[in-house]
Order: sequence, then C-alpha cells, then structure tokens
Amino acid sequence: MNILDDLKKGIFSSTPQTTISIAKDLASAIPIDHTLALHGDLGSGKTTFVKGLARAWGINEEITSPTFNIYTIYKGHRNLIHLDAYRLSDESEVENLFLEEFLLSPFCLAIEWPEKIPSFLQPTSWHLYFEIQPNQSHSIKLEIPN
Repeated sequence: MNILDDLKKGIFSSTPQTTISIAKDLASAIPIDHTLALHGDLGSGKTTFVKGLARAWGINEEITSPTFNIYTIYKGHRNLIHLDAYRLSDESEVENLFLEEFLLSPFCLAIEWPEKIPSFLQPTSWHLYFEIQPNQSHSIKLEIPN
C-alpha cells in the first residue's frame, strides 16, 4: 500500500509525532502548486499535520496556527502558505488578503476551516478530514476529486 491509498481508507494517529510522520509521507505525493483543504474541529490535528508538511519541505521554523494573522508563509523546497479561515466572516475577506501575490511556484496552500471560503478552493483541491476519536486518537482521511 502507499500513503494515498492508506489515507483514502483512513489512518489513525495516536500521537502528534505520528500525525507529523503521516504528513511527511504524503508531502512528496502532493502535486506542485496545489491546495489542501483541512477539515476538522479544534484540536483535531490540522496544524500538527501542517508541521509535518513543513518538515518534509525543509522548513524548520516553528509552525503555529495562523488564527490571528490569518495566514503565514514559509519558504522551503516548496513554499507553504498556511491559511486559517476560522475568523473570516465571509469569502470577500480572502480577496482583501492579496493571497494570490504570495502563491509563488512551487507552493502548497494548506487551508484550515475551508468550509468558510468554499469558492476559494479549486476543483482539484485535496480534502483531508481530521476527527478526534472516542479513545482520543485522531483519524485522518483523504478525498481526492476525480
């Protein structure tokens, strides 16, 4: 099996380090200049997952949730733009961020709370669903559009 097949079925993670490892494994399979929609409640592992992507692309900066500054740009082998739409009240606020100016190839745009800005997602965006399980482990499932 490969990471894409495993994630399509769903993977369980019992530690933040496992979530980081899963993201590192997925990083090389993510197409260049691509958007990831990260769905899940607070504390479900979205930002931890982004940390794993960052490490895979040679980014060693501290990765934190960009809730208050809306997005953070990290430079590495692939530029990582981490957007948290949690505080956005409507999609027009994304336009005011001038985000397109920062999408320099090769990049990956990782969006937390993408349901707040659905028209900003591309039809080819990959959707990752994070859930906290009753035993406090986390599940991660990937949906790739046809």
